[in-house]
Amino acid sequence: MKAAMREAVPCAAMVLVEGSIIALTIMASTAMARGMSPFVFVVYTNILGSIILLPYSFLYERERSDVPVLTFQFLLRVFLLGLIGIAIAQNLAFVGLSYSSPIVACGMANQIPAFSFILGIISRTTKIDWKSSGSQARLIGTLISFTGAISLTLYKGPTIKNHSSPSLTFPAAAVVAPPHLLVFSSPHENWVLGCILFAASSFTLAIWNIVQVGTVKMCPQVMKIISFYSLFGTIQSAVLALFLERDPSAWRLQLNFELLIIVLTAIFSSLIRTNVLIWCTRSKGAYFVPAFKPFGIPYASTFGCLLFPDTFHYGSMMGAFVCGVGYYTALWGEIKDGETNKLDDKRNGSSTDEKVPLLQDQVDCEV
Repeated sequence: MKAAMREAVPCAAMVLVEGSIIALTIMASTAMARGMSPFVFVVYTNILGSIILLPYSFLYERERSDVPVLTFQFLLRVFLLGLIGIAIAQNLAFVGLSYSSPIVACGMANQIPAFSFILGIISRTTKIDWKSSGSQARLIGTLISFTGAISLTLYKGPTIKNHSSPSLTFPAAAVVAPPHLLVFSSPHENWVLGCILFAASSFTLAIWNIVQVGTVKMCPQVMKIISFYSLFGTIQSAVLALFLERDPSAWRLQLNFELLIIVLTAIFSSLIRTNVLIWCTRSKGAYFVPAFKPFGIPYASTFGCLLFPDTFHYGSMMGAFVCGVGYYTALWGEIKDGETNKLDDKRNGSSTDEKVPLLQDQVDCEV
């Protein structure tokens, strides 16, 4: 029973985390459809998240407080992590969400392994052996991912269910359409632009992953890294938002649905999600957490088919599933390449560190 629980609990935790991410994504999409600025949303969620994270990080890793943190090199790295991962990637993602839908967020988030593979080839940091099954799988997965992204962008497809005409037994004036509590589409929808923004966010996160791997090697206190880069990213996002959001009324908070989304997103992203991901990574290995990333696609598809049939599209769902297939293919190839490199290093008498990031991107809405 203990062995079964050790296997089942991390899986159940990751399934619940991915489901919560999709639920928060839908709620954030709703808030933006009602007029909330995505730039303001990013600033407020990260302000609250930073307030929670800073004291918590020092309590969480108090036994390792003797490790020096506030060095110039560390501060420079967390400054870059905040700039890339929050000020740029999160703003791109949430603006993209305001123009498209959560299914696009799920599909485009699965482009990160493909972008990482391309960046590794360009920077020559990834060992590629085109005769190995791992490298071939990563190439095929990259091509499948890009194919799915192109399909997601260019082919929206018909809706699951069209608006039905009113029944003949009732007068048309008496038929009142029920208000949408949660929506998948924005009133100012621009599908192609939303897909492009999400793709840019995923590319930025691939760069972010490279920077944060080196940061974790420098400072093993993961919660302190998260709290400091969240603080820097909040300040940078606030400066950016002041230039891009000139309407003073957009910054006004009230006791309404939008404030609830900000509080829930901040608490979930800063405490719940972060701790679950760190615990699962340390207990099950570096590849365990990334394996659950495409689970958001069936979640979003199920919610879309059941709750939003008149705004949910067959084409977007199929494109997202193709992206998920590409993600798993590329991830499998990365695992195979990692195993091959470890064997080669053992033969040569050396060892390599894991290339898979310990921290997860927070653009699953990050999103």
